[in-house]
Amino acid sequence: MTDDYCFPRHVRLLNAGDYQSVFNDTSTKVFAGEFLLLARKRDDNQTRLGLIVSKKTDKHAVGRNRIKRLVRDSFRHHKITLAGLDIVFLARQGIKELNNEILHDRIDKAWDQLAKKALKPSQSKKRVHSK
Repeated sequence: MTDDYCFPRHVRLLNAGDYQSVFNDTSTKVFAGEFLLLARKRDDNQTRLGLIVSKKTDKHAVGRNRIKRLVRDSFRHHKITLAGLDIVFLARQGIKELNNEILHDRIDKAWDQLAKKALKPSQSKKRVHSK
């Protein structure tokens, strides 16, 4: 297995400060019904992910761990297209009812949306300033 598909410490949001910086300085949001992706641009090309799956979304640890495992797996395959972002995955009500296949598909689509949106703002700002 190559390092591109691992989930080591340097690609994780590790402390409250990391999460808080994404919440305070969100540049891109993707709403996907059962979950929300918040992203903040970084100065470098590093991509990091933080997961928030509370007991409100699923009372059972097994269910919460299933959701986190699916998100991490999908993130590993998309992190190259998401370069330069700190991302927080926020699970919401109803996510536990989705089966693995549907959840994986929705997460994949959300990564693609996030990548497109994250590239757009910098381009549109340039257009606004050039007028």
